[in-house]
Amino acid sequence: MMIAEAARLAGIELNQPCGGQGRCGRCAVVVDEARSAVRRRSTMRLTAADVAAGYALACQTTLEGDAWITVPPQQTIERRLTTHKVAARVEVPFDYDPRRHQPIQRYYLRLDPPDLADQTDDWSRVARELARFAPSLRVLVHHGSARTSGEEFVAEAAQADVVISTYALARRDEGTLGRLEWRGIVLDEAQNIKNPGAKQTQAIRRLRGGFRFALTGTPVENRLAELWSIMHFLNPGYLGSQQAFHSQFALPIERYQDAAAAARLRRLVQPFILRRVKSDPAIIQDLPEKLENKVYCTLTAEQATLYQAVVDDAIRRVEAAEGMERRGLVLAMLMRLKQVCNHPAHFLGDGSALGDRSGKLNRLGEMLEEVLAVGERALIFTQFAEMGALLQAHLRELFGGEVLFLYGGTPARQRDAMIARFQEERRGPALLVLSLKAGGLGLNLTRANHVFHFDRWWNPAVENQATDRVFRIGQARNVWVHKFVCLGTLEERIDALIESKRDLAERVIGTGEGWLTELSTDELRALVALSREAVED
Repeated sequence: MMIAEAARLAGIELNQPCGGQGRCGRCAVVVDEARSAVRRRSTMRLTAADVAAGYALACQTTLEGDAWITVPPQQTIERRLTTHKVAARVEVPFDYDPRRHQPIQRYYLRLDPPDLADQTDDWSRVARELARFAPSLRVLVHHGSARTSGEEFVAEAAQADVVISTYALARRDEGTLGRLEWRGIVLDEAQNIKNPGAKQTQAIRRLRGGFRFALTGTPVENRLAELWSIMHFLNPGYLGSQQAFHSQFALPIERYQDAAAAARLRRLVQPFILRRVKSDPAIIQDLPEKLENKVYCTLTAEQATLYQAVVDDAIRRVEAAEGMERRGLVLAMLMRLKQVCNHPAHFLGDGSALGDRSGKLNRLGEMLEEVLAVGERALIFTQFAEMGALLQAHLRELFGGEVLFLYGGTPARQRDAMIARFQEERRGPALLVLSLKAGGLGLNLTRANHVFHFDRWWNPAVENQATDRVFRIGQARNVWVHKFVCLGTLEERIDALIESKRDLAERVIGTGEGWLTELSTDELRALVALSREAVED
């Protein structure tokens, strides 16, 4: 579907010189006008033509997106991976055939993470979005204790256009879901199948379906094997066996930073990937600026003493260990040092008062005071639920107001109410603390325009996805991203290493913490050593 078709569906007269092929300045104007037309209609119940127009215009932000998604379904290239997702996407496979401009009658299966598919008032969040933007679709949510099975499920699914379920149930109810041959299978947050050996991943690969789509903002979180796993779901065997992939690509790229191998892998997977980044001109015009800065903090004397004690004890143990035991000791040391950098009370877990015992916490309080003084809102991310609870209590006492805390243990109904209050209440809570895993995906929190990464998840893709809860379409203000780093500690050195690897990571690889376990003891000692500048005067 070309720009000309999008204009026709949106009721816009087309008269640009290139005939809607996207080669002249008028095309961009048409797309803008069509976007506005569709937005004006969005207050009403959308017709099939509206959905088609919205989809066409979403695709037209890049012409290759149109060609990418409209390949005839009998071709294997239809099995796709979409990465670096854009907010408010329209997913055409559910309700519209772009070649015939007709609704599709056969049913589809969509799998979501549990936090996106949890039922609230009998509808999941995804189901509510479908009801709003494609009301003609019949949606079945297969979730919860009242879900059906066997022939009863088959009969229900036959009456639905879309069936929504979760990754966990794909394994648990494989016998039920496997009774049908789906017209298509769509995985949202497809990094949930990154472990090829997991029973959940294997159950999902066994599902029978026509086209397959995988949507993810982080196709590689830690290792290239995760990309292989997703691609093996989409096109089994395309990247060879797991062992062959490891020797030809993963090993040379991850261990030796082999740019030639990275380029070969990119050429292989690129035809199957629709990648949308917010630096694309068609997207960036709808977004404000994103301003990132590192906030360098010092340790208190108490933190420095604890830090050095952890290093001395851990290095002694690492020197005497080998293999998996050594890797486990290294990762445990990194975790403990992160906790020390956060706050002594976090590391000790003794419930002691927070006071002025952490350079990070003191600086966070100062910066949040400035945010609140100008009437703005902020998200504070931490990878530790324990630290999140400490932050909530401390900030509530410091500012004398309500502070919200969202983590993996927050019930679905309470989570939805919390997000609604933060987003919609004019005088609602201005501070929201989130654990990185629970709050790093699937949420729209554009009411905030400050993002604080209190402790670092050493993977730029994961941090960026968390930041994108705020920096997304619908954000009207400039977004400030503050990344806290303790000077003279492993935080500063690993941050520098990641920055030096960012270019290669952008090409094909991720950077988690696993690679640190392969460092020699001397390299590890240099990485975690405490510098004189780390301690406040």
